[in-house]
Amino acid sequence: MITIEGLTVTFGRGADAVAAVQGVSFTVAEGESFGLVGESGSGKSTVLRVLARLNPSFGGVARIGGVDVAARDPRFPRLAQMVFQDPYGSLHPRHTVDRALTEPLSIHGIGDVNARVEAALTQVGLGPAFRYRYPHQLSGGQRQRVAIARALMLEPRVLLLDEPTSALDVSVQAEILNLLRRLRAERGLTYLLVSHNLAVIAHMCDRLAVMNRGRVVEEMAVATLRADAPREAYTRQLLAASRGYDRAFAAEMITYD
Repeated sequence: MITIEGLTVTFGRGADAVAAVQGVSFTVAEGESFGLVGESGSGKSTVLRVLARLNPSFGGVARIGGVDVAARDPRFPRLAQMVFQDPYGSLHPRHTVDRALTEPLSIHGIGDVNARVEAALTQVGLGPAFRYRYPHQLSGGQRQRVAIARALMLEPRVLLLDEPTSALDVSVQAEILNLLRRLRAERGLTYLLVSHNLAVIAHMCDRLAVMNRGRVVEEMAVATLRADAPREAYTRQLLAASRGYDRAFAAEMITYD
């Protein structure tokens, strides 16, 4: 469903040029959930933005459902949609939930608007009562549910998920992740999930690729991640970092006057 071959992205020119993505290749099967992990600045979100056609300047091949991302193909919006990291920034503050959900239908000439909007709100756990509310009247989790509903309005086959829970309270993160898991099962969706949180990847994905400095350094099944058996030293460092604060190690490092 997703094919990336030799993807390169460079920002700036000449001496100021920065190679954000360098020769990245991977594939994602239909119905699979694939994770991209790495530290901040590793290039994972840049890959996602290329696939979402938000970064049109790139080298290599990027295809979704056999459609070239670089082509101006009218089928593309109904193939893939993106859910952004920040639910506070991805919804227009002066537009109601209704407008956010009906706009894609209007642009693409899709009818039966009322039924589609109410069905989408119900499917993401909100219901029709939220239809005419503004973003400031919603919690962070509710805003992200609206963003997911908006991404589903055109019934895409692929969702591109850019750290969809990192801006939310911990108590809300599990609800959104479980919602995404349910939607994938019900709709047969394909996911490409970017996250720095390895626990989220282990919960949501079948396979993953680890990125560092714009390159894929390792690709593995989630079972390998759960078994704490990565091949590369960089991946082992990410695993160690994800375990958080090591009280015993910190105690050993304390010195007293």
